[in-house]
Amino acid sequence: MANAAVLESIADPDYQTELGQYNIELNVSPRPLPGDSALELEEALRRSLNEAEHKANAAGAHIVMIGILPTIMQQHFHTEWMSANPRYSALNESVFAARGEDLLIDIASPTSPDRVTAFADTIAPESACTSVQAAPAGQPAGVPGEPGTPRRRCSARRLAVGANSPYLFGKHLWAETRTVLFLQATDTRSVEPAQPGRAAAGVLRRAVDHLDLRPVRGERALLPGAAAGGERRGPGRRAGRRGAPRMQEPRLHNGTVYRWNRPVYDIVDGRPHLRVENRVLPAGPTVADVMANSAFYYGALRVLSEEDRPVWTKMSLRHGRVELHRVRAPGHVGHRVLAGLRRACRPRSLVLRHLLPLAHEGLERWNVSKQVRERYLGIIEARCKSGRNGAEWQVSTVRALEARGHHRLSAVREMLRLYAGNMHSNEPVHTWEVPG
Repeated sequence: MANAAVLESIADPDYQTELGQYNIELNVSPRPLPGDSALELEEALRRSLNEAEHKANAAGAHIVMIGILPTIMQQHFHTEWMSANPRYSALNESVFAARGEDLLIDIASPTSPDRVTAFADTIAPESACTSVQAAPAGQPAGVPGEPGTPRRRCSARRLAVGANSPYLFGKHLWAETRTVLFLQATDTRSVEPAQPGRAAAGVLRRAVDHLDLRPVRGERALLPGAAAGGERRGPGRRAGRRGAPRMQEPRLHNGTVYRWNRPVYDIVDGRPHLRVENRVLPAGPTVADVMANSAFYYGALRVLSEEDRPVWTKMSLRHGRVELHRVRAPGHVGHRVLAGLRRACRPRSLVLRHLLPLAHEGLERWNVSKQVRERYLGIIEARCKSGRNGAEWQVSTVRALEARGHHRLSAVREMLRLYAGNMHSNEPVHTWEVPG
């Protein structure tokens, strides 16, 4: 619970406060995608994290990129867990004013007897969810038809190979528990109406909506308000030398209602900017893995979105939504994603046989260098062939430590120590050894 001290020690505007006092956020300035820029970004991120880790150590802390911090327990949310930021306090009050009762977290493992059932009187469980938020800058708002479908389909497959959140409160739940937890932790409905569809709950029930600002019509604003200075402005009011619409209310709304693919509109120095954040993947395990996940996603997305027959004409949004929720569990069997696939196949086979070639082609269309393509898509290929992503390594390591005589919480703590060392080595997770 030391993010204020850590941020003061780091003293870098790229590092910002986050909801929980054990969280910080690292923001990355936009870079061009073509050429070797991705390799330069990886090197810059590692250098930045190394410096931040050194300065965090001076504050008695360590930095680790992981989807859910496995050593966080329910009792940690009974104290002053929230960062000192009026926005977080207002959001917490608004969510519970909308619910009118405590929040129920109920997650059962599909593969073990472990289960977490807990009530919370704050939005603390949301702070346990740590994501990578990737966005290409300056992209159009969308295309005709169902523009969410290619992103959702790519997101589902990335989630299957990039899962990194198997533990919550020391319990082994889903391979990607973070997505289930986030859905439940941001549910503004009371328990009774929410219960039948809890796995796709609340304002995130339509988890990946059309990629425009239309969602503001159908959702309740958690933090309704007016423009700065008390003057109300409608979405048609203009600002800046280019006459860009201000749209304060939709901007505020998209800052408090979270979707896996979230449209973000803003005005900087009088110029309008629009991006679509993809938020479905967990943080980590390493910078190299994060870069590989991003390369795989944007390469495949480029080809799928430019096909003569778009993917949303072959698959419904509902089907894509179902896929996104299914891939959280290990052993998931996928369905057809591309024309020509005649039967269901597992995510590993789907990625190796179909999506990786698409990603190579897509990155080539972005004019990304061969060296970048081979490094990052090679990591995805090796991860699929080895069957080891972050979640698999965590579970295998905890089981190995338990076999040595550790009890569960002791094993989880030791696993996190080993994880942190591997993370800072920047060796991809598929190469990490499991204790013998």
